[in-house]
Amino acid sequence: MSTHVAFLRGINVGGKNLLPMQLLMCMFESLGCEAVRTYIQSGNVLFEASEALARRVPQAISRAILAGTRLGVPVVIRTAEELAGVARRNPFRKTGADPRTLHVAFLADEPSAAQVAALDPRRSPPDEFMVRGREIYLRLPWGVARSRLTNAYFDSGLATVSTLRSMGTVEKLLDLCRGQSR
Repeated sequence: MSTHVAFLRGINVGGKNLLPMQLLMCMFESLGCEAVRTYIQSGNVLFEASEALARRVPQAISRAILAGTRLGVPVVIRTAEELAGVARRNPFRKTGADPRTLHVAFLADEPSAAQVAALDPRRSPPDEFMVRGREIYLRLPWGVARSRLTNAYFDSGLATVSTLRSMGTVEKLLDLCRGQSR
């Protein structure tokens, strides 16, 4: 058993796609996940599971949410170790960027080099992004709401599913994975 974090896209944001966290936790537990807990209302679920079970979680949870609420919600997961690596490898931290402007998009699949090369780095100035494996690191000086670097843009360009989190949220999830709290 190892600790994993599930990132659900687009729930409880701006009063849309409402999904109670208690219901979500029950869905994870019904799959056999253990030590299930959530962080904030926007679809961050920590859980313990075997690697085999964890591989089934994204599709199973998406199906359960669709069946129970009629919401189509993509789910992307990372292990606690992968999440720690994501935080360590953020290329914008080394540039002295304001930490409040840093985000990461978690991808369900690793895109090809050709797909990454086809993305337009000038799509949303002054925003910046770097694709590294199954993550897209972003610096969004004017905020997420004003950026044209959206899930829809990355999903279509990279032929996968993405979900965005602030680096502050990533760090808090890491603390929770380690049994710490702030």
